[in-house]
Amino acid sequence: MARSTLSNKFFLRKKNLYLFANQIYNCRFACSFREKLKYRNLDTFSFKTISANKKTVKKNWVVVDAKDQTLGRLASKVAILLRGKHKPNYTPHVDCGDYVIVINSKNIKLTGKKWEQKKYIRYTGYPGGQRSLNANEQFEKNPDSIIEKAIKGMLPKNKLGANLFRNLHVYQDAEHKHVAQNPILIDLSKF
Repeated sequence: MARSTLSNKFFLRKKNLYLFANQIYNCRFACSFREKLKYRNLDTFSFKTISANKKTVKKNWVVVDAKDQTLGRLASKVAILLRGKHKPNYTPHVDCGDYVIVINSKNIKLTGKKWEQKKYIRYTGYPGGQRSLNANEQFEKNPDSIIEKAIKGMLPKNKLGANLFRNLHVYQDAEHKHVAQNPILIDLSKF
C-alpha cells in the first residue's frame, strides 16, 4: 500500500473514534434510557480510582503456620499480607494490610548451609562494638527473631514500615493469645 492510503486509513479511524466518543458524550445528556444502557460499558467518565484511608480500610486477622516452611518464601508472603498488596484497594501510603500471626516459628527451615553461614550483625554503639551471630546461634537465643528480621527487611524503611511491623505477631508454638479475634488460617502453599 502506498503511504498516503495508510495515512488516510489512520485519519479515518481516528475520525470515527472521535465521532463515536462524541456520540457517547452527547448520549449522556440527551438519549433515552435504552440508548444509555447501550453505551453504559463504554462510558469511561464514571470510573474513578479508589484510594483507601484509615476509615475505609478493613483489616482482618490471619494465622500463618511456619512449620516446615522456608524462611525467605514465608517472609515474602507474610510481607505481602502485612502490606495489603493482595487486596484490590491497596494504597501504597496507607496501612491497609492484615494483622498476621505466625505460629510454629521454631520449625522454620533454612536451605543449604545458611544455619552456619548466615550472619546476623548488630552494633552496640561503642567503638569496636560490632557483634555477629550465625543463624544457629540467633535461633537458639530467640527463634522468633529470625522470622521477624526477615519480614522487617521486606517492609518499607519508614514510619509506615514501623506501623506495619506492629501488625506482626510471631509465636514459637501453635498456641497464641489472639483467639478472641477469630483469625483465619491461611495455607501459604496456595497463596
